[in-house]
Amino acid sequence: MKNRILYIMAFLYIGAGIMHFLRTDTFLKIMPPFLPFPLQLVYISGVCEIVFGTMLFFQVVRPVAAWLIILLLIAVFPANIYMAIDFYHTHNPFLWVALLRLPLQFLLIWWAWVYTAK
Repeated sequence: MKNRILYIMAFLYIGAGIMHFLRTDTFLKIMPPFLPFPLQLVYISGVCEIVFGTMLFFQVVRPVAAWLIILLLIAVFPANIYMAIDFYHTHNPFLWVALLRLPLQFLLIWWAWVYTAK
């Protein structure tokens, strides 16, 4: 069961990383304006998700991949906060999704943490 859940997580990150390239505009919209080089950051975070997700398949680097995913989730958290604030100010009907993403981030961090030990 734990392996099945691991594979779901791996494919989730790989798929999310691919979406950074297919739906770049969506990710650019949630980038906080104070961050430099938003397009490059979207691509870099997409590559990281693909690489880290792929690393989860290999037991020898799985703990490292899990820690890298945790660091990535912490790094992108400001974008989630920015999106929630922006959706609130613009009366976006998907504000509930943006607000749901905030605690979901902590759940994703815990999920990755489960795989940090060998």
